[in-house]
Amino acid sequence: MAQVLLVEDDSALRTSLSGGLGERGHAVTSAVTAMDGLNRIVAHKPDIVVLDIGLPDLDGREMLRMLRAASRVPVIVATARGAEDEIVSVLDSGADDYVVKPFGVGQLDARIRAVLRREGAGPGRPEALVVGGLRVDPATRSATLDGNALDLNPREFDLLRYLAARAGRVVSKRELLTEVWQLPYGGADKTVDVHVSWLRRKLGETARDARYLHTVRGAGVLLTAPDDAGGR
Repeated sequence: MAQVLLVEDDSALRTSLSGGLGERGHAVTSAVTAMDGLNRIVAHKPDIVVLDIGLPDLDGREMLRMLRAASRVPVIVATARGAEDEIVSVLDSGADDYVVKPFGVGQLDARIRAVLRREGAGPGRPEALVVGGLRVDPATRSATLDGNALDLNPREFDLLRYLAARAGRVVSKRELLTEVWQLPYGGADKTVDVHVSWLRRKLGETARDARYLHTVRGAGVLLTAPDDAGGR
């Protein structure tokens, strides 16, 4: 069972989702406005937030940016617009997943369970991933390089964690778009390229002088410890 905070101003949808998620074993509280939602997150620390974009007092993406300054609670964004640029925008703002309206309770429940599995919620603490001097801790959503904390935004952390869990294996851009960006029907490779470039900068390297992050032309992205790069 998850503690779910539903931030939604549509009373009929709020009632329907609250009831449906409750029947599936979740404990659901709700908020009508962004500010009420932020206050409830601070006060009650839910396991996950389902956030509507169109709120009466504040755009949901702005609320998400404010939230990410203080909390790493997983967030699923509900949006009526399914265009790729809209989806990329909410994911880059810090969302962990999205659902396009109209949607059923069953789909939302499945996405909640999937996000919580990725976040390592539930019994046991996910182990930190160590690749050379790089340490990625899924439990605290933090990463260090040679003992120094890395200042990563949520998407950069998700990308680094996914690659670190597959260290030594080339991961295709299509796989990254599907698993990290949650774009099952593909998306623009440039989205991956840009985030890899940002991540490299924070790791103190460049594409021409790569230590950890290597682009394998025509294949994808490889994360490996410097000693294992083997002349790549």
